Amino acid sequence: MSLYEALSAAAAQRPAQIALSGDALAGPGITYGALHERAGRWAAGLAALGVQPGDRVVVQAEKSAEVVVLYLATLRAGAVYVPLNTAYTPREMRYFLDDAEPTLAVLPEPGAFPEWADRCVLRSLATPAFAEELDQAPAPLAPVPREAKDLAAILYTSGTTGRSKGAMLSHGNLLSNARTLRSLWGWQRDDVLLHTLPIYHVHGLFVALHCAMLEPSEVRFLPRFSPEAVLAELPTATVYMGVPTHYVRLLDAPGLSREASEGMRLWVSGSAPLRPETHEAFQARTGQAILERYGMSEAGMITSNPLHGERRPGTVGFALPEGALRLRSEAGEPVPDGGVGVLEIQGPNVFSGYWKQPDKTAESFRGSWFITGDMAQIDETGRVTIVGRHKDLVISGGLNVYPREVESVLDTLPGVVESAVIGVPHRDFGEAVVAVLVLDEARYPGDEATLEGLREQLAAFKVPKALFAMAELPRNTMGKVQKHALRSQFEAIFGAEATP
Repeated sequence: MSLYEALSAAAAQRPAQIALSGDALAGPGITYGALHERAGRWAAGLAALGVQPGDRVVVQAEKSAEVVVLYLATLRAGAVYVPLNTAYTPREMRYFLDDAEPTLAVLPEPGAFPEWADRCVLRSLATPAFAEELDQAPAPLAPVPREAKDLAAILYTSGTTGRSKGAMLSHGNLLSNARTLRSLWGWQRDDVLLHTLPIYHVHGLFVALHCAMLEPSEVRFLPRFSPEAVLAELPTATVYMGVPTHYVRLLDAPGLSREASEGMRLWVSGSAPLRPETHEAFQARTGQAILERYGMSEAGMITSNPLHGERRPGTVGFALPEGALRLRSEAGEPVPDGGVGVLEIQGPNVFSGYWKQPDKTAESFRGSWFITGDMAQIDETGRVTIVGRHKDLVISGGLNVYPREVESVLDTLPGVVESAVIGVPHRDFGEAVVAVLVLDEARYPGDEATLEGLREQLAAFKVPKALFAMAELPRNTMGKVQKHALRSQFEAIFGAEATP
């Protein structure tokens, strides 16, 4: 069974059930029957535009019900969905288009990419014209048969070196993970998921939507997170999924209380480490413990704290029933009990490799085990604690930033001799991007001009929140920049304690 067939079969059980409601919709709530009927017509429309099974459909669009329909239509047509962060600049988008080689690209301003006009179909959901074009399909397209091994999506994930890599996720990967989470988190038909996450990311697109759609149950779809919007919806919601930044901001809101959240069944946090202080403060305020889990683009969810039982602050719980995990040294040797090692995983949720990068794929696996690059400890009960990252990936507000890309732009700007980009603790974002610069002061135009130069070429979440100048960067005897020394030097600049 393909992922779409599973979602469609669930919807067929309760076609009158509300699927999407809330402020991200242009009109009233959409039922599951209507959602899939429209997805069928849009799938026919995609086929009329030349989209064939296995073709890539690149989507950079603001959160809306139409994006959900487009996602389902892409799966139904047997094509491969490629969601991209709405903050990416045209410079960044050109890399993704060149790499993914889509048949269809849905972009905010297709006219900004004239060089692609002869290479693929360019459309936009920013105006009603494209939706109307797809709505005019005379009949729904029957779901294209797909096997578990067939590609369903490509998620571009940041690494610590080089450019973004496209993680290839199959129908089997996504469906296995969704079914496991639905069971593990006790999903119920009367659940109402309060959805404030973006839908270009594994958390908001796969984890949140798939769990609800497999039941099926209602998704209260909000355009973006704000404490006020979440608090207003709490009386009629039962499940919330957010990133640590959301929980920090909710704690700053005076309306968060036991009474306000008494109807909530489950609070889930992921995409970045949740500080124990945040976990404890939230439980003290609401009487409910946040369920923290751990995952990544290459495998969806990997571990979870229990639905029933202790949700221990600072840990990410236990391996999901569908998979297995182990710790290894850099050399691949087993790690002694209680020791710290690189977390490796296997299971039906683990991706098949990186799009068009067989060498990177080979480097990332040890036999059938995927090397996550995260450093972890596993206690005698199997509970996992993530203690750091083997590489220098920065996760800010739940979004991945790899330093080399920021450094490569910084080093081209006037007066910057060299740069080192690091992540430091930040109460709101978990980690903040910071750049340490060696300057030619006679040519340096100032911090604000440098930051503006970065904003022109990089998405806002990648732009450093602070710049610092040093006479020289600390290096080891081999000339490698010692970023751990820089992190130690600057870790307290935002007044947040380092995450254990």
